[in-house]
Amino acid sequence: MALTAPIVDADKTAERVRARIESGGRDPKDIGFRWLMFGTLLFSLLVLSVLIYDVVGDSWSILSERFMDFLARPSRSRPDEAGVFTGLRGTFWIGVFVIVLSFPIGIGAAIYLEEYASGGWFTRLIDVNIRNLAGVPSVVYGILGFTIFVGFFNQRFSDANAFGKVTAAGGLTLAVLSLPIVIITSAEAIRAVPQSLREAGYGVGATKWEVVRNHVLPYAAPGILTGTLLSLARALGEAAPLILVGAIRGKLGSDAGFFDLRQLGEQFTAMPIMITEYASKPGEDWVPVTAAAIVILLLVVLGFNAAAVLLRNRFESKREGK
Repeated sequence: MALTAPIVDADKTAERVRARIESGGRDPKDIGFRWLMFGTLLFSLLVLSVLIYDVVGDSWSILSERFMDFLARPSRSRPDEAGVFTGLRGTFWIGVFVIVLSFPIGIGAAIYLEEYASGGWFTRLIDVNIRNLAGVPSVVYGILGFTIFVGFFNQRFSDANAFGKVTAAGGLTLAVLSLPIVIITSAEAIRAVPQSLREAGYGVGATKWEVVRNHVLPYAAPGILTGTLLSLARALGEAAPLILVGAIRGKLGSDAGFFDLRQLGEQFTAMPIMITEYASKPGEDWVPVTAAAIVILLLVVLGFNAAAVLLRNRFESKREGK
């Protein structure tokens, strides 16, 4: 029985395939889904714009008349004298703990899991647990911090009046909270590095660590920096864990300077706690103060987000040789 192959015009077939691919954008379902996603984006931006406009409008009397004074003053019982200095100071030191502890440990763990660990069941178990920890509510980390860190500092280093509820306990709690997110984002960035880049390094005789240090990490740096800084921005906005580890709502007993290390063993507050405090005070005079504190915290968070974008673009340009 003779076998015959059909006569196929390659040019017409290619043209037909190209036309079918290009016509995919005119599919009614695709167009409807695209406009639905665009509508949700516009709605989200509209809600965000209304909220920002409302908060900035309420805070304008504070920001326009005494912005620097508002930053330099601590919490006070009168709205015309209140400020956010102690909250900014506590938020700064909490950010230092997250950067110093969470970032290197998280990035190191991601490097080990992606480059050195075998793909066995134990590694998969660790990965699943890390992802589960990233979804745990922040209040659970507050309970963890109260049980471990507050008790630890209460027995050893705390001022007698603080009972372990010190700046170091709050910083360690939020560092632990940020750690799973740092590991996951760093691991995803390392996993996105092309395998051919590693093989090229091995091909010229480089060791495992030389390949990771000179090729994998520079390529993955934009994604790692973006993920770590965004996790820091999230940690700085958390209030529930700080409430559980004993952040103060009100005036602190110590007036230590912004960079004074002594406050690590003293009572503390942070920007989310100060916002909660001002919002709970009665009277219309506290509305501008609360709104101004919200704007300051938004500026801090947006500053870290902008830094993440700038660093990512810088490393991407450097990677592409621009």
